[in-house]
Parts: sequence; structure tokens; C-alpha cells
Amino acid sequence: MSDPRPNGRESVRVHLLRHAHAGDSFDWIGDDDLRPLTKKGRAQAERLGAFLDAHGVRPDTIISSPLVRARQTAEIVAEALGMTFRTDERLGKGFGKRELWDLFDETGAREVMLVGHDPDFSSLLAYLVDTVGISLRKGALATVDLDTKLGDGEGQLRWLVPPDLLADA
Repeated sequence: MSDPRPNGRESVRVHLLRHAHAGDSFDWIGDDDLRPLTKKGRAQAERLGAFLDAHGVRPDTIISSPLVRARQTAEIVAEALGMTFRTDERLGKGFGKRELWDLFDETGAREVMLVGHDPDFSSLLAYLVDTVGISLRKGALATVDLDTKLGDGEGQLRWLVPPDLLADA
């Protein structure tokens, strides 16, 4: 997405998608990295994919955490958009502003969708739009426009789509 701003700087857009519902980690037996989406989570991802497709959202790239629940979310959403996705270890744990800018630099993309986890995504969103106490629920999507090389809190929140907004009536 190329969207020149009045200040002459190019902008980029990031979609932060927290993986869909994967149950309670305390109920899961085994390696938490292998915890899959639940039936509820698959339905959340399908509804979000349909919503994004209906609204013409087509990021340049979709990048997912390698953890199973994130990969499954990315796969469902990417399929709905007629796209593919790739994984990146950095989205597994400890993803922040430095990693975000590194991904933009590495991919050359102007619009990316990242599929990952909390608390990383809520913390990153709070930093990007200069707020506190914001929390991305499982299956939520936040879309932020950013001027390249911006400072704290200069991002513009475009969408914050909680999973229950797209729930079947």
C-alpha cells in the first residue's frame, strides 16, 4: 500500500491478527507450541477471512508465528484471500517494534498481515497507537497505518475487529 502522507513520507500498513481461539493452555496436555485451534477458533478464522475478502483486504504478504494455532489461523485466512503465507520464528515469542521494522525492511512490503500472540501483539499495538490497557482477544484483528521511521505512538488505528463482532447472529 503506497499512501503518501502530507509530510511527504511513505506509509505502511500492518494488520496484527492474534491467533483464533485455541482453548485454555492449562487444559492442554503436551507442548504448548503444538496446541491447535478449537472448533470455535476455526469458525472465528473463517469468519474473519470472509470479512477481509468481502472488504478487499489483500496485504502484500502474510507472515505467521510457527506455533500451530497461529499457523492454522493464517492458513484459514490466507485461503479465504486466495493467498499463501509463510512463517517466521520471531513471531513465536518476543515480537516487538524492532522485529516489526525488520520484517518491513526484509520483505519490502507496504502492507503486511502478521499472525501471532499475546502479550506481544497487545504491547506492540499499545506502542504503535500510544495507548495503554488495550488487549487483543483471541481472533481479534488490529489494522494500523504507520509512517515509516516513526516515533512512539504515531500510528493511526484504522480497524479494531473483535472476534465477536463477526459472530453468527
